Amino acid sequence: MGYAILALMAVGVVLMLTRVLPTAFALALLALGIAILAGAPWAGAENSILTTVLQTGSATLAATMITVLLGSWLGTLMDDTGIAATLVRRIVEFGGERPSVVALGVFAVSILCGSITGSAPAAMLAGVVGIPAMIAVGVNPVVAGGTVLMGVGAGSPLELPVWQFLSDALGAPVDEVRTVMIRLFPFALVAGIAYVLVETRRRGARHAWAVRAPATTRRGTASWYALLTPIVPIVLALGFSVPIVPSLLVGVLYALVTTTRPGGYGERALRSLYRAFDTAGPPIVLFIAIGMLLAAVKLPGAESALTPIVSAVSPANAVLFAIVFAVLVPLCLFRGPLNVFGLGAGVAGVLVSGGIYPMPAVVGLMASYNQVFGVSDPTSTQTVWAAQYAGVRPERAMVSTLPYTWLVGAAGIVLTAVLYLD
Repeated sequence: MGYAILALMAVGVVLMLTRVLPTAFALALLALGIAILAGAPWAGAENSILTTVLQTGSATLAATMITVLLGSWLGTLMDDTGIAATLVRRIVEFGGERPSVVALGVFAVSILCGSITGSAPAAMLAGVVGIPAMIAVGVNPVVAGGTVLMGVGAGSPLELPVWQFLSDALGAPVDEVRTVMIRLFPFALVAGIAYVLVETRRRGARHAWAVRAPATTRRGTASWYALLTPIVPIVLALGFSVPIVPSLLVGVLYALVTTTRPGGYGERALRSLYRAFDTAGPPIVLFIAIGMLLAAVKLPGAESALTPIVSAVSPANAVLFAIVFAVLVPLCLFRGPLNVFGLGAGVAGVLVSGGIYPMPAVVGLMASYNQVFGVSDPTSTQTVWAAQYAGVRPERAMVSTLPYTWLVGAAGIVLTAVLYLD
């Protein structure tokens, strides 16, 4: 039965990779197929398809869905009020005609945007103004798009919705997830800075007149204190251990109060919230399907069938863990089996429920892979948007950033092995 489930997972990967089915639909069907192969009854109070997989599983990541919506709401406010655009313009004004300085500034703004909301919205917040600005001062278009992506990736360890997702998906306490993510941040930061400095020099500069930068819409200029908005939730969550949802809500309130006249709070809050639903909708649908998949792989029949197989092929000591999983980094690309926002969630569920590795080790492994997927995967929405907005193919962005993100992922895996494995 275990091999039949693995074969079904392989079919799911093919369906997602070839785009025959959207990822969320493929994962939902995969969850249903695994439950059937595991011998789960259709109805019943426990371990059934209708109740455990479809009903309970769909709501497994409910807390994550709320944080994604709040993060999208805050990101929408930063767009509506001109906070993100003002940050980028200030950086460009400071950098002048120096390509590497402007690129480093946009990279820093991308970190802030990536810490608030992930995926394409974060890339858009920093890139709508940042990418044309970098191209205008001579940064190669591939590097311009890659700079935004590296910044969003560096902000990912500070992104509160990602903390909540890993906590919900793996069953780890938020404090444990936070510790792992903070340890990843320096690797992502150093790799991003190295990318900007090396690639802006290696690829050379292009004259501004030779590049047609995408058109942008100028937002209003936000006050200096409003520019602190993206830092507020991070300070509350990291410095004062405020729970994730209240931290994001305070960020929303701060953005409103510092950018809006008192009589306009309600209108702007409601309008931006409605826009946030458009942004948060696709990931929420994906999280519903991931919850079903997690519930399916944790069914007794599936767990007993998969655990011996996964245990047999999993590296048995810290050295092998670091080497093997570092080599397997590309399997998190193209919606592969180690992508935690896809089939990798099921793999992680088996590693945790089967007791194959300690919980912090699984969190560190999946968080490390996410650093690669979030920047270099040419099928991810942020990579597609940033590359196309810069006028290049997503595959070129992958080739440009992958050497750096692979090092980040490998460093995170090695650190995980040292800290959490004997």
